[in-house]
Amino acid sequence: MAGTSLPRKAILVVNAHSRRGRDAFEEAVEKLTAAGIDLIDSHAVKNPEIMEPVVKAAITKAPMVILGGGDGTLSSNVDHFMGTRKVFAILPMGTANSFARTLGIPLDIDGAVAVIANGRRRRIDLGRIDGDYFANAAAMGLSPLIADSVPRYLKRYFGIIGYLIWAVRCAFRFRPFRLTVDDGKARATVWATEVRIANGRHLGGVELVEDAALDSGEIIVQAVTGRHLGRLAWNWFAALFKLSSREATVTEFHGRKLKLDTRPSQNISIDGEVAAKTPVTVTVARQAVTVAAPNPPD
Repeated sequence: MAGTSLPRKAILVVNAHSRRGRDAFEEAVEKLTAAGIDLIDSHAVKNPEIMEPVVKAAITKAPMVILGGGDGTLSSNVDHFMGTRKVFAILPMGTANSFARTLGIPLDIDGAVAVIANGRRRRIDLGRIDGDYFANAAAMGLSPLIADSVPRYLKRYFGIIGYLIWAVRCAFRFRPFRLTVDDGKARATVWATEVRIANGRHLGGVELVEDAALDSGEIIVQAVTGRHLGRLAWNWFAALFKLSSREATVTEFHGRKLKLDTRPSQNISIDGEVAAKTPVTVTVARQAVTVAAPNPPD
C-alpha cells in the first residue's frame, strides 16, 4: 500500500459561504488534527471570489489539499489539480454531495476524515465540456433551470427538499427540446426533458447513471426521452427506488468525444452551477487528477 498511501501533511480550504461550511470549519480542523493529519494551514473562505486563488496557492505548498464544500465548489476548483501529483481530498458540505457519493466517501465529517486519514490515492478521469473540466456530472433541461433560479434560502434551510419545492414551480414553465448527439460516426436525434452528461453515477444526490465510472475513459450522455414531464418524474422516482422500469425511460450514448446540440439551445449545469450552453463538445480527460478515496472492500 506504500505507493497508494495518502500524505500526512495537508492544507484545509473550506467554503464557509456554503450551507454547512460555516459551522463545520472548526470541527474539521479539530478532527483532522486528531486523526494525525498535519495541517500546514487552514482557511475558512467566506468570499467565493477568493476561493480559487486560495486553492491554487495551497496546491503549491502542500502534497494534499482538503477542500470542504458542495459539488459546485469542488468542480470549479478541480481544474487546478490537473498536471500535478497533488492529492485532492474532499469534505462533503453541500446539499446533494453527488461527487462524494460517487467516490464512496461518507457524508458526515467523521467518515470523510477517516477516508483522508486512512484511505488511498486514486487516479480518476474528468469530464470536459469545451474547455471546462468537471468532476462528476453536468445536466441540461429542468435541472439547470432549477439550479439557476432556486432562492438561496431554500437551498440553505431546506436542502434537497427545497430543490423539490422549486422544481414543481419551474416545471410549469419548462418545455421539452430536441437533442442531437454526434459521436463522429453517426448522428442521433431524440426528444428529451433532461440530459445527464456523466463522468460519475450521481446527480442531485441520486444514482441516475449506473454505468458511469470515474476511471472508465468514457463519458455517458443519458437522455430522458419523450415530451412529457410525467416521464421525467417517473424516471427520478424509479431511479430513487431502483425500479427496473427506469431503463425504459432513457437513451444512452457512450464515447470519448461527443458533440451535443439542442433545439432550442439549452443551458448546461456543471456539478450544480450553470456554466455552459449548447452546442458543446464533450470529452474525457483520462486519469486527470489524484483524489483521496476509500480503500476497496476486502
